[in-house]
Amino acid sequence: MPPSRVGGPLGLMGGQLPGPSYCGANMSMRPGMVPPSMDASRKRFLHQHQPQQQEVLGVFTGIPNASVCSCLTQQKRKLRIYISNTYTPGKPEGEEAEKVSSWELRVEGKLLEEPGKQKRKFSSFFKSLVIELDKELYGPDNHLVEWHRMPTTQETDGFQVKRPGDVNVKCTLLLMLDHQPPQYKLDPRLARLLGVHTQTRASIMQALWLYIKNNKLQDSHEKEYINCNRYFRQIFSCPRMRFSEIPMKLAGLLQHPDPIIINHIISVDPTDQKKTACYDIDVEVDDPLKGQMNSFLSSTTNQQEIAALEMKIHETIEYINQLKTERDFMLSFSNNPQEFIQDWLKSQSRDLKLMTDVTGNPEEERRTEFYQAVSVDLICTDRRQELEQVLGIRLT
Repeated sequence: MPPSRVGGPLGLMGGQLPGPSYCGANMSMRPGMVPPSMDASRKRFLHQHQPQQQEVLGVFTGIPNASVCSCLTQQKRKLRIYISNTYTPGKPEGEEAEKVSSWELRVEGKLLEEPGKQKRKFSSFFKSLVIELDKELYGPDNHLVEWHRMPTTQETDGFQVKRPGDVNVKCTLLLMLDHQPPQYKLDPRLARLLGVHTQTRASIMQALWLYIKNNKLQDSHEKEYINCNRYFRQIFSCPRMRFSEIPMKLAGLLQHPDPIIINHIISVDPTDQKKTACYDIDVEVDDPLKGQMNSFLSSTTNQQEIAALEMKIHETIEYINQLKTERDFMLSFSNNPQEFIQDWLKSQSRDLKLMTDVTGNPEEERRTEFYQAVSVDLICTDRRQELEQVLGIRLT
C-alpha cells in the first residue's frame, strides 16, 4: 500500500462495536499517551490547509445580514468516532497464513440520534484525514497515511490502514472537519477583541461591524470610513480605512480551524485481539426542515403567495405610519391648542409665500390692520376689468 493513501472503504456498521465504555465529550487521551511534538510533516499538513486569499474576499456592505439562511438550517450533533485495531501474528513457513506479523487500524464513526432516515457516510464529515505513525519505526517516507477530499471522492463508512509490525505503535490522527459554510480561525489579537475564535465569514463580519458600531468608530461625516482605535491600529496597521478595504485586510488574519488531534496506541498484545477507543465530537448537520424549506421556496404558487403577503405587509406599514402622523397632529393640538394654532398658521403662511412667490413684511402681518385694509391690487384689477368691458378690448 502506498504511503499517500489509506485503506479501502469499510462496510456499513451493523451495530455498536465491542470495547470499553465511551470516553467523555472532551476527547481525553488514553492513559499513558504523551502529546507528540509538532514535526515538519504536521506543519506541512497545516500549511496546506491555510485559506487562499480569494476565499476570504467579499463585499462589506456596512451592515451584515441579520440572518444567514444556512445558519438557520444547521444543527449540532454528536459524532462518535471508533478507533480500533487488530493484530495478526506471523506464522512459520508451510502454514496457510501470513508469514509476517501485521496490524490493521480501523477508523469508523456514526452520528448519535441521527435525524432522518438516510444515514450519512462517516467520511462526509471531514475534509481530510491524516494518520501519523511512529517515524522511527516506519521511516520518514512511509509514516504518513493521508486522505483528502476530491471532487470525485466517493463517501465511505470508515478507513483502514494495514502495516507490518509486531510492536506497539504510537500514532496521531489529524481530522479536518468539512464545515459548510466554511469556518475560519481568527488571529488571536482580533479574536480576543471580538470574542470570536472560529466562525463563518459572515459571523466574523457581523461581529466586526458590531464592534465598530458599539465603539463609534465609523466617521460621523464620511460614513464610508472607519477611524481606528488603538486596538485596530495594532491589528490593521493603519489609522483610518474604508469599509471596502476590510475584506482585503481581513484576509491575512483568517486561517482554517485547527484539526482535531487524537492520540492512539496500536496494541499488538495477542491476549487483546481488539481494542476500541471512542471519542465524541460536535459536528453540524442539516436540519430535516431544510428540504421542506427549499421545496416551499422553489414553488411558483408559494412565491406568488409570498409576494402578495409582502405587499400586504408594506401597505399595512404605510397605513400605520399615516395613523401615527395623524395621532401626533391631534396630540400636539390637545397638549397646547393656542401654541399649536399659532405654529400651524405660521407654517401655512410660509407655505403660501413659497407657492405664490410673494414676499411680505412679517411685522405688518402680525397686526389685524393688515387684514382689514383694502388691497390696492384688488381695486386696480376691478377697474381694469370695467375698462376692458367698456372698450371691448383686452388691455395688455
